Amino acid sequence: MAQSQTAQTEAVGDTLFTSTMKSDSIAAENAYLDMISATPIAIADSGKVAGSAPKKIWKPNPTTATWLALVIPGGGQIYNRKYWKLPIVYGGFVGCMYAYNWNGQMYKDYRQAYLDIMDSDPNTNSYKDFFRPGYDFEANKEYLKSVFKKRKDRYRRWRDLSIFATIGVYALSVIDAYVDAQLATFDINDDVNLSVEPQVISGKEHYSRDTNYYGLNFHITF
Repeated sequence: MAQSQTAQTEAVGDTLFTSTMKSDSIAAENAYLDMISATPIAIADSGKVAGSAPKKIWKPNPTTATWLALVIPGGGQIYNRKYWKLPIVYGGFVGCMYAYNWNGQMYKDYRQAYLDIMDSDPNTNSYKDFFRPGYDFEANKEYLKSVFKKRKDRYRRWRDLSIFATIGVYALSVIDAYVDAQLATFDINDDVNLSVEPQVISGKEHYSRDTNYYGLNFHITF
């Protein structure tokens, strides 16, 4: 009988011990799961993963960008890492140079034709290349002189304008590089605050009167 009671006591003790172990195991597992679930929140709040270096923000130097744009066309855009602007810059240069060469060649041709039609040397007749064979030059010579002069002057003016256009594209590329570098870290979010406050202006202090003036004071924060 005593042995039976002892065995029952031992069985109850084993059951209690096993239940305690299971409870401790479940509590430890729940604590571990809570720690894991809290880790992403901490990472999201801090903005970086523990142990990693903070991410550096690229901030170009406006002076360096300007000098590179002055020395190398498009160099400022490359320095600012705005590579999509390079086709625009170089396309502008190519278009201006093409216009300069084409207008310059046309000016030379019409200038030579005008000089040939104005002299009395029959061997200088480059102006005939502009017309079909059999054209009566003698009957229209005075008219042709006026036409060649106008076209010569026109293409010379367009050639000069092409030079100014090239300078303009160059200047715009330099200005764009400088402004882009200045605004690289400009805050463009929607956090704009407007506060309105009542304000009392003392008339005696500003207008030498005892009357006070009431108004509103607006504060805008960008």
